[in-house]
Amino acid sequence: MTEFLISFNEGAMDHISADDIGEVGDDVRAVVAEATEAGVWVYGGGLDRQRASIVGTDGSVTDGPYPETKEVVGGFSVVDVATREEALFWAAKLAAACRCAQQVRELMPDPKMDEFLAERAAAEGAVR
Repeated sequence: MTEFLISFNEGAMDHISADDIGEVGDDVRAVVAEATEAGVWVYGGGLDRQRASIVGTDGSVTDGPYPETKEVVGGFSVVDVATREEALFWAAKLAAACRCAQQVRELMPDPKMDEFLAERAAAEGAVR
């Protein structure tokens, strides 16, 4: 299985009226429930409109994103599916629910991290 990031830009849902936002939330939760039942949902959420903080390699903190940045992420979902086509399928469901276009990107696999996390989970299970 491969994880995919499905996201939309900040402001992409600005066209939704206050009267309709509750229905949008219900529709999104229905897609999340369906993805959970299908065993592909990993995590997701919306991002509050705020400036990000940029933390440098030396630990210094500055405001961001930079003024020339035109697009920032407004919300995201992560699904774990076998193919890009499956990720596009879930992105289409989320696009309809959110009433906005979605971007789909494959997350880079890290087998060593997967192995580390599996070992850690097994060790924690043995301690309990």
